[in-house]
Amino acid sequence: MKIVILASGNGSLAQSIFDAVSDGELPVEISALVSDQPNSYVLERARNSGIKTFVLEMQPNRAQWNEQLHDLIKTIQPDLVVSAGFMRILDANFVEDFRVINSHPALLPNFPGAHAVRDALAAGVKVTGTTIHWVDAGVDTGEVIAQATLDVEADDTEETLHERIKILERGLIVATIRTLVPTS
Repeated sequence: MKIVILASGNGSLAQSIFDAVSDGELPVEISALVSDQPNSYVLERARNSGIKTFVLEMQPNRAQWNEQLHDLIKTIQPDLVVSAGFMRILDANFVEDFRVINSHPALLPNFPGAHAVRDALAAGVKVTGTTIHWVDAGVDTGEVIAQATLDVEADDTEETLHERIKILERGLIVATIRTLVPTS
């Protein structure tokens, strides 16, 4: 199974996938990593892992950017697109044409959007976690594939809670991709 990873930042989530493939735990081929941020550390992580990288910076014309992303992924022809910290909403045409999963740092349907950890803390929840879900045309509204939970500690800040969630996310994304690999 061929996958493409979309990522915008540091790349710790993507690194967990790289490592699982390298260690033979995840029987997939990572065809490419695409980032919208030319200076993101995830690009260096991918290059260090021998993965082809592409940078597709956001443009003033969002429709043109959407088309460029669609065309790029179409040329690669992955079986699955993995959004691993990609901080862009994907166009409806994109998610209709490609199978896309996303990792989200909350227990969806609670706390969708870019500030899930902050929103969970503000709501005073005692348990939160991470969700891997299919991406649809909405914002974090796709069908849930898997979730993992953790307790919110009394002294958690947005940063400490997010770091603990990221640890869960790393294992859950790898385990989820593994379940999506066709058996022969």
